[in-house]
Amino acid sequence: MIKHLFIVLILVSGISQIKSQDAGQMVIGTAKILHSNILNEDREYWVSLPESYSDEALSYRKYPLLIVLDGNVHFKVISGMANYMGADRYRSWKIPEMIVVGIQNVDRRRDYTPDKIITVRENNSGGGERFLSFLEDELIPELDKNYRTTSYRILFGHSLGGLLATHAYLKEETLFNAFIAVDPSFGTWDEETMDKKLAAVTNRTFDRYIYIATANWGKRNIRNRDRHVRLFEALNNKCEGEFPAKLEYFENESHSSVPLIAFHNGISSIFDGYGISYRDVKSTDQLIQHFQSISQRLSWEFKPPENLVNRVGYRMLQSRNPDNKSKALAFFLLNTENYPGSFNAFDSLGEAFEILGEPKKAIENYKKSLELNPMNEHAARKIESLERKD
Repeated sequence: MIKHLFIVLILVSGISQIKSQDAGQMVIGTAKILHSNILNEDREYWVSLPESYSDEALSYRKYPLLIVLDGNVHFKVISGMANYMGADRYRSWKIPEMIVVGIQNVDRRRDYTPDKIITVRENNSGGGERFLSFLEDELIPELDKNYRTTSYRILFGHSLGGLLATHAYLKEETLFNAFIAVDPSFGTWDEETMDKKLAAVTNRTFDRYIYIATANWGKRNIRNRDRHVRLFEALNNKCEGEFPAKLEYFENESHSSVPLIAFHNGISSIFDGYGISYRDVKSTDQLIQHFQSISQRLSWEFKPPENLVNRVGYRMLQSRNPDNKSKALAFFLLNTENYPGSFNAFDSLGEAFEILGEPKKAIENYKKSLELNPMNEHAARKIESLERKD
């Protein structure tokens, strides 16, 4: 028995060694350096691109920006989660695919505190405004120049980073559209300071979305948590319509454990409804209205995702109900209107026309698909087959 066990252990050890051989590196992002004239220093940042970004056939796509403060701590896990929640491969589709950018720290006390903190010893706090200027006037233009970005931008910050994210949300002007402030450190925002900030808030703030997570530190965090609640309730009272925001308390999470779950809940809160199931879609009017509602809440136009519309169209096209077959065409047409650079949208529309008995329109759309992607062998075969029949 012992001899047999020894042989099994050798075999398992050998298999483990075989499996542990290097097969190459796993790359999750690219390190970049930008010299900041505003901060008078070089700043390193990491960029993670969505899975579809490098597909030449999808080069018409543009992506929102997610900027992550304390990137040296949070970038890896957040870029992985964002990719999982948005990529076609996993079919989660709870959020749009996005470009994730992690900012590496130099001096977080200096950069993330918007107000000067008065202490017995001299300190360099209060550089938050300059750091936001670096993000908005230098980094974002650099990203827009080098990547296929949309103008929808999200700022994620934890602790002091959450403080800066909240400060940016309250400002009259900002390039960011949504904010995830995780257990923001409001230690310097006493009642008087907070009242001044709230008094300066204009209606433009409420065109943005903010998610605030607050963690349970026990007695130590009661004051900070109460300030989160006070700010949220004051903003809610000041907002004339429905307040586009959410405050969530995590009783079983600490200051250091909360960022992971808070990011998931926060990004899901921002894009609530984005991941509607294709099985729940009955008509193009319903789908358009659904995404118009999301767009209105987020003050930015989000069109029905191409892959969602395509799945609905094929579900109806393959239905035994003749009414559903005729409805399918409207979904494929919607995709060509919203995504005129998509070869797949026109390929699918061609297939719909073919199945519905309109070969000339099918050929027309297959040819359009082939123009957009000369490597589309499916469209080429279909054109040849249909023209031969004609």
